[in-house]
Amino acid sequence: MKKWECTICGYIHEGDQPPDECPLCGADASQFVEVKEEAAAAAAPQAEVEPLSSVAAAQGAKPAPVPLQGIQALIDKHHLHPITVHMPNGIIPMAVFFIVMLVLFGSPTLGKAALYSYTFVLLSMPIVLFTGYTMWKTRYRGALTSVFKIKIAASLVATVLLATLVLWGFGQPSLWQSNASGRGVFLFFSLIVLAAVGIAGHLGGKLVFSGRKH
Repeated sequence: MKKWECTICGYIHEGDQPPDECPLCGADASQFVEVKEEAAAAAAPQAEVEPLSSVAAAQGAKPAPVPLQGIQALIDKHHLHPITVHMPNGIIPMAVFFIVMLVLFGSPTLGKAALYSYTFVLLSMPIVLFTGYTMWKTRYRGALTSVFKIKIAASLVATVLLATLVLWGFGQPSLWQSNASGRGVFLFFSLIVLAAVGIAGHLGGKLVFSGRKH
């Protein structure tokens, strides 16, 4: 049985032919190279830290030039994107729960807690986006497959809506008072943020954890 490696994300497919599309990153069949058993065994110790195919490198594939290579190498080595992305992934669901409680029970304290939580996440987003961009350029060579397009779009939607919600919350303090109008819309946008963060997190987890076959 032949083995084929995706040169974008490192997924290993077993079969006579490569798959039409990588189930992890969405790359098409042209991005797969056949892996010989000897080459796969030699590359195995580096699999966790270097997802790019050793076979592709042997065929002359060149990594894209990246500025600030020292910083980016540290980001990749110490997995800073998975660390920083836990902030929006963990805090936003809590903040949305506070907004739901605000709409149901009208507690200004819960609304303010959600606003401060959104503010903290918004301040962390430049780091989250930069580390994510770095991993995309270094590990995945800036590939624009369907998976990466969706992940990038979801991240941008979440960031823009977070900024909108924070500005709205501080610009209209009466939003947290009893019987204030606009709470339903605020909750609606919050749910979109939650969905966008969930989609981006799901796709990121799929790339990292969904089983490189060997």
